[in-house]
Amino acid sequence: MKIAIVFGGSSYEHEISIVSAIAMKDVIKSELEYIFLDENREFYHIPTKTIKSKLFSTGEYKKCDKLNIKKGGFSKKAMFGEKNVEFDIVLNLIHGGDGEDGTVASLFEFFDIKYIGPRVGACSVSFNKFLTKGYASSLGIKTIPYKYFTKFDEISVDEFPVIVKPVTLGSSIGVSIVKTKEELSYALDVAFEFDNAVLIETFVPNIKEYNLAGYKIGNEIKYSIIEEPQKADFLDFDKKYLDFARTERVSVANISDELKEKLKKAFATIYNTTFNDAMIRCDFFVIDDEVYLNEINPIPGSMANYLFEDFDASIKELSKSLRLKDKIKISYDYVNKIQAAKGK
Repeated sequence: MKIAIVFGGSSYEHEISIVSAIAMKDVIKSELEYIFLDENREFYHIPTKTIKSKLFSTGEYKKCDKLNIKKGGFSKKAMFGEKNVEFDIVLNLIHGGDGEDGTVASLFEFFDIKYIGPRVGACSVSFNKFLTKGYASSLGIKTIPYKYFTKFDEISVDEFPVIVKPVTLGSSIGVSIVKTKEELSYALDVAFEFDNAVLIETFVPNIKEYNLAGYKIGNEIKYSIIEEPQKADFLDFDKKYLDFARTERVSVANISDELKEKLKKAFATIYNTTFNDAMIRCDFFVIDDEVYLNEINPIPGSMANYLFEDFDASIKELSKSLRLKDKIKISYDYVNKIQAAKGK
């Protein structure tokens, strides 16, 4: 099997996507093709043997072959016409905008490109934290109390501490813990640099957090191990950035079987049919033995490979189980009836 990894994108998480993509060389045993989407939304074919982060920071990637997206895949100029980039499936590894907001998913759907990743509807409910809250609530999954504000609203907070989050960013970009009223203005300025709306959530100190990834084969969820991140109350961007390069396994959380089942049940409820054909990670909080959803990562850092016993086998299993999209047959029966009725 040959897997094409599409990464980069016009996103605040562009660099994180590069780190995640390079990490895949150490965990996927299949042959890889690297397709880079730059900030100008141009596709480039990056040689697998020579891919490294400096290639992108220096702009050297522009010396690589530029690609065109087409029905069924990608192609590049050749001596006689064009040459297709050969692969069996695409792995969408663009974090944030373009990858998780549905832009690239729409492209892949439009051009009939087989891919692993969240579909457009899944992107809608997971990219926007406000919509994620509503989605979870509709499924009976608890979330931390919050308020939603746009940059044009009059914003006030009655009780501190709180967490200020841009609505459509991940990787802790623009996120601040606010302990006093005096700190709020600065935190909002930071968040509004990245987004036009924010969530302000109640901050719960020393909260228990657990990460669980998975995917669906048929009607069965295949779960990763459950991880309890070893970290401070708040993991900032720099710490998370380094974390995206993880390829080594992590330790299984030391929790009761009852709590494991609660977390798995919450994950399955969230995954539903909405996230079919994607490998996602859910980050949960546990308060007084009750499970709360923190966020949905539809394209988690390094695909959460470190949570799976055999990530390579998992990717292959998912790639062979993707649903085929129903083809709509256009018959023109309605138009023909109108024409017949008019005698034309």
